[in-house]
Parts: sequence; structure tokens; C-alpha cells
Amino acid sequence: MISQPSRQCTVELQALPSRIGQVRRIVSAHLRYWHLDPLIDRAALGVTELLTNVHLHARPDKTCTVEMELLLERLTVSVYDHDPRLPELREVDPSSTSGRGLAMVAAVADSWGARPDGDSGKVVWFTLPAPVSAPAWPMRGPTPYDRALELPVRGYVVADRGKERAPARSVVAG
Repeated sequence: MISQPSRQCTVELQALPSRIGQVRRIVSAHLRYWHLDPLIDRAALGVTELLTNVHLHARPDKTCTVEMELLLERLTVSVYDHDPRLPELREVDPSSTSGRGLAMVAAVADSWGARPDGDSGKVVWFTLPAPVSAPAWPMRGPTPYDRALELPVRGYVVADRGKERAPARSVVAG
């Protein structure tokens, strides 16, 4: 039996440097809304590293989806892209200025992994433990999704499937 329903947020985007910062702010806003402030720094770092990997390495395109799901006491952050090549964790050279993204994700996360997603894509994910004291869903009042509609942000889709009045996928345009 599940004692608390799932909370989920999905953002579709082109993994471009300007979009990565916007998604990091969306992730932070949702975690604040879900009263998971202690997870913000680690989740934002992890999503930044995974999106940077899509930007630097994914082929044929940079289209991807970031999904956050809180289920019971675990937050899972997943990044789906259209490149079937699975990432490899490299041995970290302390003097290197690149190639440390997955090592950083592994360092901040409880667990992480990658798996094929269909015939032409993959998902890379990590998990963080969520505090037991997070309030039950649904919350009342405006959500980060509502506030995002007021921002001049273009080019990606936000969905919060845990929200009663939000459709499964809504285009954010400003």
C-alpha cells in the first residue's frame, strides 16, 4: 500500500546552456513547493551535470526530458534523451576540467544509473532520500507551474502530473 501519492514534474527542452539554468530553477522551485528544501542543492547539481552531458555528447539532437518523481521517501531525477549510447563513469583526474559529471552525480546521489529507453534513446537517473516530514499531496495555492507561466520563458514544456488542475502536458510560453 502506498501511503502518499506520487508527485511528479516533467520538463521537455533542448539541452542548451541557457535552458539548463532555467530547468535548474524549475527543479529548485518544485522542491521548495514540495517542502524538500534540503534536496535542492544536490538535485540541482545532478540535473545540471546530466543536462550538460546531453548538451556535450547526445546525438542526433539535444532534445531531452527531465522528470522528477517523489514516491514514498525517495526522489528520482531522470533525464531522457535520443542517443542510445550509455554513459560511462570515468576515473576522475583531480586536475581535469571536464569528464567529472557522472562522478559528481554519483558523489551526491544515493544511487544512479543508465538504461536504454526504447530503440533509440536512454535514460540516466539518480535518487536522493527525501525527508519523511514532507507534507502530503495535494498542496493548496499556486504551484511553481503557475508561477512559471508568468516568466518570459520559451522553448520547453512543463508538466506537473501530481497537480489536480494541471493537464498532463502544458506548454509554457511567455
